[in-house]
Amino acid sequence: MTDAELAAHLAQAAGQSLLEIRNSGRFEGKALGQAGDEAANRLLVDALHRHRPADGLLSEEEKDNPSRLDHRRVWIVDPLDGTREYGEGRSDWAVHVALAVDGTASAGAVALPGLGLVLRSDAPVALAPLAATPRMLVSRTRPAREAVAVAEILGAELVAMGSAGAKAMAVVRGEAEIYLHTGGQYEWDSCAPVAVAAAHGLHVSCADGRPLVYNRADTYMPDLLICRPEWAGPVLEAMGQVPPGSD
Repeated sequence: MTDAELAAHLAQAAGQSLLEIRNSGRFEGKALGQAGDEAANRLLVDALHRHRPADGLLSEEEKDNPSRLDHRRVWIVDPLDGTREYGEGRSDWAVHVALAVDGTASAGAVALPGLGLVLRSDAPVALAPLAATPRMLVSRTRPAREAVAVAEILGAELVAMGSAGAKAMAVVRGEAEIYLHTGGQYEWDSCAPVAVAAAHGLHVSCADGRPLVYNRADTYMPDLLICRPEWAGPVLEAMGQVPPGSD
């Protein structure tokens, strides 16, 4: 099984487990999110230790092991991206499984279990035609000031959505052209979405155009841009026009 095949298999399996837990009716609210997180994390961690024992591992739900920094190959996973959406019975949550090699998101899969989809880096599909008016994805609960300002400069339509993975995959799926996030994330929030988006020919970078680097000692990532390549230049130029400030 290739790395990409393994990522897709595990993302789908974890997503199915999460659906079964939610549909069981045994948990609700925060308890549901915690139960789902724990079960999906255990499934992913156990499987990766079994199938790729020589690789490093970084998971949102595991204590960080600094030994991963000694590995060229590191699996970066988010067992449940969008815990709130999952607990509310929504569909805009995801499972992220990715492999970073020498700091680059090289293979990955993002499962959208609520939609019955798994998007993979080894199975890219053709992108949909561009919309006449660009659509920009933002958080449904706390849209970032910079993203709102860039949307105004570009004349883009704001589209609110839940998890980072759901937003990134909405660009892959043709539901939007731009996902700009400036509110801070961690490596597990974006590694798998970036691997999948890049494989589909999308632009992926920091919000100032710098390349994204994974498996660092500090896993915090302040910003992210995933967009159709046609919009990368205008978005980066618009970001340069947004004055610094706090939300």
